[in-house]
Amino acid sequence: MVRFGIIGTNFITERLLEDVKDFEDFQLTAVYSRTVENAEEFAKRFGAEETYVNIEEMAKSNNVDAVYIASPNSLHAHQAITVMEQGKHVLCEKPLASNTIEVEAMVEVAKKNNVLLMEAMKTTFLPNFLSIQKNLHKIGKVRRYVGTFCKYSSRYDAYKEGKVLNAFNPKFSNGSLMDLGVYCIYPMLLLFGPPQSIQANAVLLETGVDGEGSIIFSYDNMEAVVMHSKISTSFSPSEIQGEYGSILIDNISDPEHVEIRYKDGSIEDITQIPSSLSMYYEVEEFIKLITENSKESSINSHYHSLTTIRIVEEARKQAGILYPADTQL
Repeated sequence: MVRFGIIGTNFITERLLEDVKDFEDFQLTAVYSRTVENAEEFAKRFGAEETYVNIEEMAKSNNVDAVYIASPNSLHAHQAITVMEQGKHVLCEKPLASNTIEVEAMVEVAKKNNVLLMEAMKTTFLPNFLSIQKNLHKIGKVRRYVGTFCKYSSRYDAYKEGKVLNAFNPKFSNGSLMDLGVYCIYPMLLLFGPPQSIQANAVLLETGVDGEGSIIFSYDNMEAVVMHSKISTSFSPSEIQGEYGSILIDNISDPEHVEIRYKDGSIEDITQIPSSLSMYYEVEEFIKLITENSKESSINSHYHSLTTIRIVEEARKQAGILYPADTQL
């Protein structure tokens, strides 16, 4: 049994707790929120005994083994470092932090305190992503990867009316690339490794965050294209194009249908029906690693997190996206 504290009382946390509610090795014991009211209401709803408005106090709790962080991106590094310095394991939402220096600091603290730090990139543990890896050889030499995650934000209408919510506020290191584009980049790294070079463009909003953008990645004998947006919706699948056929992925962040279309016109459905809800699998990996006394996932590894944030930071630099967190180092 691993006793969890959570930081962030939002829909992402609610979804995780719903997805793991039947997981016997997961126990929610503590809730942190900026206000007493939110912490107490959330704790009551999900059965936690302890509530906090001070992260340092939660970090010292003897009833917390690990902390799940789902706060705004700009807060991840400080919060994770605070709890890891008290010997707590950390499962932190993607992106792991605002920039490379912050992620490097988080990894250093995790190693120094002999605790597990894992990025909560759920995609890489899902049955359908594993199916893509297993069947990739069938399409022959890969020539192009196209990752697309374009989804009109529920908060964009408010933005257009003059109300800047967290999703479009650079103070919180948000924007299309950080919130959605990483879902395309992280799986690409697991499938094909790091690129040789990148070219990035973005459409910037008045606040300075990116509303949408695209990146071209150069590899030996192939290329990759990532398209992301929070101000428009795409209905096109992501795709891996090989010389013998292509793998079509309906939703790169949470694939539910995956098929191979071969060049002779035949179609092979390689979809796997999951036995659990999507966020269950990352928690299962995290708890398994704690049980085994492992301090790093071989899948959502420190290397993959560091490589992803370096790519994201370079793309932001090329597109002119700067966060307050970048100037406070």
